[in-house]
Amino acid sequence: MQRSATADLAHWIQHPQRRPLVLRGARQVGKTWLVRHLAKASGRELIEINFERDPQWAQCFVDNDPVKILQKIGLRQGRKVAVDQALLFLDEIQDFGEGLAKLRWFAEECPALPVVAAGSLLEFTLREHDYSMPVGRVSFYNLEPMTFAEYLAAHGQEMLLEAIQAWTPADPSDDFIHTQALRWHDRYSLTGGMPGIVALDVAERTSDPGQIRDAQRQLLATYRADFAKYARRADPQLIGSVLASVAAQMGGKFIYKQAFAAQPSRAKPAVELLCQARLCTTIAYAAGNGVPLAAESKPKFRKLSLLDVGLFHALMETPDLVTEIVDLSPSMRARLAEQMLAQALRARGPRSGDPSDLYYWQREGGRPGEIDHLIQHHSRVVPIELKSGAAGAMKSLHQFVYDKGLDLAVRIHRHSPSRQDMDVRTTQGDHVRYRLLNLPLYMLGSLDQILSRMG
Repeated sequence: MQRSATADLAHWIQHPQRRPLVLRGARQVGKTWLVRHLAKASGRELIEINFERDPQWAQCFVDNDPVKILQKIGLRQGRKVAVDQALLFLDEIQDFGEGLAKLRWFAEECPALPVVAAGSLLEFTLREHDYSMPVGRVSFYNLEPMTFAEYLAAHGQEMLLEAIQAWTPADPSDDFIHTQALRWHDRYSLTGGMPGIVALDVAERTSDPGQIRDAQRQLLATYRADFAKYARRADPQLIGSVLASVAAQMGGKFIYKQAFAAQPSRAKPAVELLCQARLCTTIAYAAGNGVPLAAESKPKFRKLSLLDVGLFHALMETPDLVTEIVDLSPSMRARLAEQMLAQALRARGPRSGDPSDLYYWQREGGRPGEIDHLIQHHSRVVPIELKSGAAGAMKSLHQFVYDKGLDLAVRIHRHSPSRQDMDVRTTQGDHVRYRLLNLPLYMLGSLDQILSRMG
């Protein structure tokens, strides 16, 4: 698989002042594969330690001295660890949380050895252990499912990807490119971006499409098996019900009572756990008066999206042989588009540090009104609406742009990309002019570049 993260990790391992790297991401997003690929590409011997598979490895880390730690690792493996020729990989480190604290000693006393730690439930470890994290001595990297661009590359569609990425707001639309891109994105919307399932799609999709849906169900079962690890804070059955409700409520404000009618208050901790496990993402309300959006956010009002659209299909029980978006019901297609939009915006976030939040806006009190997403582009707030109708139907968007004094907005639809100069009146009679970018979902990977070209 061609992942954009491979270039980032290659840059990290070559950096003269690199620090131990902590890979963050949900189970099966490709963390282990990336580290193994990194070792091979950099010509280093991989020293792979998996604390979940073999908890006895923790005995090698009782000391704070990296030399002694490496000696014990070498004794257990029957080979000497050559610091200048190896890469130390501490996998599933959430099962040995104290190991994270040990990273500081590698940073300070053994900088020649590149060290990577990864864990699928790492957020719980970071929050629950009482040790001191080595602040300033480690780097963090956030890994998401494969983007549409990575999906196209996996299928050998680099020429189509180049054509998509080359578009500018000054270009006329190309119906042939649009048709091809839309067809591939529809396929991506049915498959998802989990690397193992994408690999199956590349190898098996044309011969047995039912295998994709079965793999998505198997992945969901794997996540559900993890729920037992959350049992100290929430009932695994409750977590499963809440996860299913996230899919069912996709695109709307999340109502806890719909998730667990008997005791809605119990659903909130389950949501927090699912977000910590990276299976869900919060889309919080933001006023949108300026940047940063987080300055005027209200987490009480929020929507939720899933890690990957493959989970959405498993939870919504999409039939095995559905191979075309048009075969789905209109309501299912609408929720599917909501998931794809949120998933693309989540992948847009920073790779280092903490993952970025997503935001939306809704009018409080009085007449209804909502903007599906708000993003920050440099110092600008940009509203994003997911629509399929004519521009005249975008009442909330027109009013929002007028009220906030904006000059640019984005509409997501299934038509060819284009730019419009809007000159309309709101339902309140206000005259508003702004530039509207009409983009299909397959172009969201280039959103920031397109916005920069708009000036």
